[in-house]
Amino acid sequence: MVAELVVSPLAPKAFPDIPQIDGVELFTAAIAGGYKNRDNLLFARFAEGTTVAGVLTTSKCPSAPVDWCRAHLPKGTARGLVVNAGNANAFVGMVGAETVEKTAEAAADLLGCSASEIFISSTGVIGEPLPHAPLIDALICVNDEVATYEAAAGAIRTTDTFAKGASAHLNMDDVDVSIAGIAKGSGMIAPNMATMLAYLFTDVPISADVLQTLLQSGNAKSFNAITVDSDTSTSDTCLVFATGAAAAKGVAPITSLNDPRCAAFADALDAVLKDLALQIIKDGEGITKLIISHVTGATSDESAQRIARAIADSPLVKTAVAGADANWGRVVMAVGKAGEPADRDKLKIAFGDLVLAENGYRAPHYSEEAASAYMQGDEIEIRVDLGLGEGEAIIYGADLTHGYVSINGDYRS
Repeated sequence: MVAELVVSPLAPKAFPDIPQIDGVELFTAAIAGGYKNRDNLLFARFAEGTTVAGVLTTSKCPSAPVDWCRAHLPKGTARGLVVNAGNANAFVGMVGAETVEKTAEAAADLLGCSASEIFISSTGVIGEPLPHAPLIDALICVNDEVATYEAAAGAIRTTDTFAKGASAHLNMDDVDVSIAGIAKGSGMIAPNMATMLAYLFTDVPISADVLQTLLQSGNAKSFNAITVDSDTSTSDTCLVFATGAAAAKGVAPITSLNDPRCAAFADALDAVLKDLALQIIKDGEGITKLIISHVTGATSDESAQRIARAIADSPLVKTAVAGADANWGRVVMAVGKAGEPADRDKLKIAFGDLVLAENGYRAPHYSEEAASAYMQGDEIEIRVDLGLGEGEAIIYGADLTHGYVSINGDYRS
């Protein structure tokens, strides 16, 4: 594994100040044989009555922890979470399932609950067996010192160069409630869902079915709208845990999507999801620039998304951005290859507010000097208007540099 990584130039100045969520306790520990000089196990303990919702990778080769979560999410209840970093516990046969089951049973014994109420995640190298003994030993040795969200986010990192966290606050029934979240992700990032783990926690009392619907909607606009390299992982997991602790302060449970408080809660949840998703992109392996691929005027939102993704995923577009080359011809190529309705003579392409091409030709007021100056920035918005309809989509991506090759060329060494 890569031991030392240069912090992304797009990293936040500092980890955000995230409040503790009532009913959530976080703990970290080091697994024997894992990363040197840092914890790589996260254990979360939830109050009784905690509901859970989740979205998982669409990979046809999922990890054993993903299979476990998929089997138990429909029950909608959770008491604990165990996450290890360094080994994905994927593509290792029945050994993987055995490790997950034994880990869940050990955590359940500690919490006095059913193993089905323990959720498991693993991230790291694929194809290497993950022995359950060191993992369980670390779990059992977790002390009673509650970890900060920054420490928890740090424990789940692999090639991430910084810990990722976000929070949102709102008033519900005259009570201040919160949503807090942590995530990891840096490479093998693509929609559906990206190589990422994300865990969100709230004290709002909300039923699992409502939470699931809101999460799926928010995920489509956040974790499913990012791409570093178009590769979908075996292990992608996003889980939201709602302890319901605010009920003791007078907050009535949300049990229906028709509840008028749903909209405000959804906005807060979406804000945390998007914040974490953008932090993942800004920590893209070898990244120097954020790419915002914004497509309008498509025949449908789905068509716009496919075109926006084709632009953000194109190695030629990504390397042009890395080199600060205002090569809008690469964008024309990406639009054309997407296989979606497009009319060359109606196409308009802009970098930021600079229109570079329109009506199938270079714009009359095109300035290479202005375009090149814009490309020096660390956030590059590529705007494409197809002029065919009302469809619109935004995909967030990263440039492609030598750093990406270096990190992934050395990943297992």
